[in-house]
Amino acid sequence: MLRRKELDMKTSKIIRPFHTVLVANRGEIALRIFRTVRRLGYASVAVYSEADRNSPHVQAADRAVCIGPAAPAQSYLSIKAILKAARQSGADAIHPGYGFLSENDAFADAVEADGLVFIGPSGENIRTMGHKAGAKRLMQSLGMPSIPGYEGEDQSDEVFLRESERIGFPIMCKAAAGGGGRGIRRVETPEALIAALDSARSEARTAFGSDELILERAVTKPRHIEIQLLADSHGHVVHLGERDCSVQRRHQKLIEEAPSPGVNAALRERMGQVAVHSARAMGYIGAGTMEFLLDTGGQFYFMEMNTRLQVEHAVTEAVTGLDLVEWQLRVATGQALPWLQSEIRLQGHAMEVRLTAEDVPAGFLPQAGPVLRWRPPVAHDVRIDSALREGDDVSPHYDSMMAKIVAHGSDREEALRKLHSAMRHCVLLGLPSNQGFLTDCLADSVFAHGLSVNTGFVAERMGLPPTAPVPTLRIVALAVLAAQAQTLPADAQGHLHASALAQGQATGLLKWAEQRWRYRISAVTLGTGRAWQVHCTALKASTGAESITVNLCDVKWLDAEHSELTLECEGLRERLCLARSDVAVHLFLNGQSWAFECPPTHSRPEQAMGSGAMLAPLTARVLQVLVTRGQKVQAGDRLVVLEAMKMEHTLTAPFPGVVSELLVQTGGQALKGTLLLKIEAL
Repeated sequence: MLRRKELDMKTSKIIRPFHTVLVANRGEIALRIFRTVRRLGYASVAVYSEADRNSPHVQAADRAVCIGPAAPAQSYLSIKAILKAARQSGADAIHPGYGFLSENDAFADAVEADGLVFIGPSGENIRTMGHKAGAKRLMQSLGMPSIPGYEGEDQSDEVFLRESERIGFPIMCKAAAGGGGRGIRRVETPEALIAALDSARSEARTAFGSDELILERAVTKPRHIEIQLLADSHGHVVHLGERDCSVQRRHQKLIEEAPSPGVNAALRERMGQVAVHSARAMGYIGAGTMEFLLDTGGQFYFMEMNTRLQVEHAVTEAVTGLDLVEWQLRVATGQALPWLQSEIRLQGHAMEVRLTAEDVPAGFLPQAGPVLRWRPPVAHDVRIDSALREGDDVSPHYDSMMAKIVAHGSDREEALRKLHSAMRHCVLLGLPSNQGFLTDCLADSVFAHGLSVNTGFVAERMGLPPTAPVPTLRIVALAVLAAQAQTLPADAQGHLHASALAQGQATGLLKWAEQRWRYRISAVTLGTGRAWQVHCTALKASTGAESITVNLCDVKWLDAEHSELTLECEGLRERLCLARSDVAVHLFLNGQSWAFECPPTHSRPEQAMGSGAMLAPLTARVLQVLVTRGQKVQAGDRLVVLEAMKMEHTLTAPFPGVVSELLVQTGGQALKGTLLLKIEAL
């Protein structure tokens, strides 16, 4: 029988038992929820877009319903389609996961209006906390420390300019709706404010359907700390300690850990108390997270509340031993939380990284494309949450996160050591990722120490954008072997014999970034046996040639798929994972992946299509075309705005000129590497 629990702030919510859970999400979070749903004995329903028809989360559920085309607005963001799927499949409860509709109050209300259980807080709670300005005013009324700023209804540029002078620069310009680091700009001077407002409004409108903004004073070198909450329908609220999410790029988290190296027991108690008090006062039900900035003096400030499960919930599960999805489900049926706050204990330390498809040196630009090799570090003592499969494509329509890797240890040093080792053995080939960058972050001495990490860590320690590692000539020589290996026969034991090479040698070109190498690989006699000899010459028109010659012995495939090789290179035994595409060879060696293009041997170094050729840096939707053919532009003028994986990317003019060709239009699609427009210099 339905019953509604009336709470302090007059929120109401359907609380009752259910039998079938529909997960209104996709990918790794859908798989993760299904694991708990299945363990507790519930039936499961997946929803999927046409692009996800064969995805792992579809195969993991008892039933699955197609809800529309690949575009999220027509599928995963369609309330009507998801409710229809629930009726069609017989689901009587819906779990939103995170992202998509998870913090959409209209969705929560619509689920309950259909008589279904929404496994999350009430629509009223989501509405209150989903609007940053309103949430901040509410938290201030409850005694929560908050950052000085402006949350007014007047959204004119004139008011923002006036208020920013009152607040003091630098300031943070933030979208009032939504989260996930989108619609946020740091502004250093009054002169930069108007452009930042325009950019933040545009991104917020695309991501959240609202361009309302707030201003906040920028806190210098803060930590990003969040308190995990659980609240039942009987008015009982507990916190499960804190997570430190300070390692970020584009205001989005990359590495999370629990507990925080910068939070002691007394500070944890103070932050936990105010978070619990606020959640109880607003009649909150379910899992939620209070997010704070912690300054260098130990003062914390409320930022926002996430009314959903967090991406980083796994580190809290590791140190508490609790399954947060399980308690979301139990609370939704009306069960009471069984613990007092004093009974919550944190055991050891946990750390998580988010593996994403992005071009790090290009400014963490999201990428889409094929997954040629995916070998997660399953032999290591880590948790891996992922829906990635070798041979799949990473879609431009959805978030760029591909996997989460979580390590737990008796202390921070052990957790870090486990995670770093796992990342050095995590193989992802076929498209750019942040795997190598994450490995470098974990190896950084400041991160290892922990106490000095703040939200500026990436900029301070790694650079913005981080520089790409440059392949040594030895790596190039190994890439030469990788480029040839899959075309050569092997014996029954997997050995590649040099004598199998046609006419005893092969030549070709390899390209990485703007560098090119001409190579020759040949069969040679070495001691009592035959081996490979690779000679590489770097093509540098202005500085002459740099060359290397290496001998490769005992080359052997380690698997039937011919994806892993072992060999001896100049006395050192190496193990390579490799893959070939039509135009490139991909190589993983010692924790780092490399992609070398294989251009035709008769080609010359690019002169591109002229220095004014603007190519799409990623596969994306054309959000705006800001110029017309024949228009004059100045260096830095905005030309085209692309949108992919929930992020905007703006192309600007490299020099003064005239738009001589324009090949795209607003609303169209652009494939990575295609010509968008050309500028002729004046």
